[in-house]
Amino acid sequence: MKIVTYVISVIALAVGIFNVSKINLEAPLQGDSFTALITAIAAGCAILITAVLRLSKKVDRLSKKR
Repeated sequence: MKIVTYVISVIALAVGIFNVSKINLEAPLQGDSFTALITAIAAGCAILITAVLRLSKKVDRLSKKR
């Protein structure tokens, strides 16, 4: 499970970086730039979700040790 969350994080990071490079800073809410902005935000959310999942698994492991 740990490896899967790292793989998902790396893929989300790659997608986020790619989409941030596609954002037109002069008009970020128009056309393809808007789609890139939404996708970059979604990639950030995926990274946060996997980080929370890893943290919750770690807490679960530590609580079972006691």
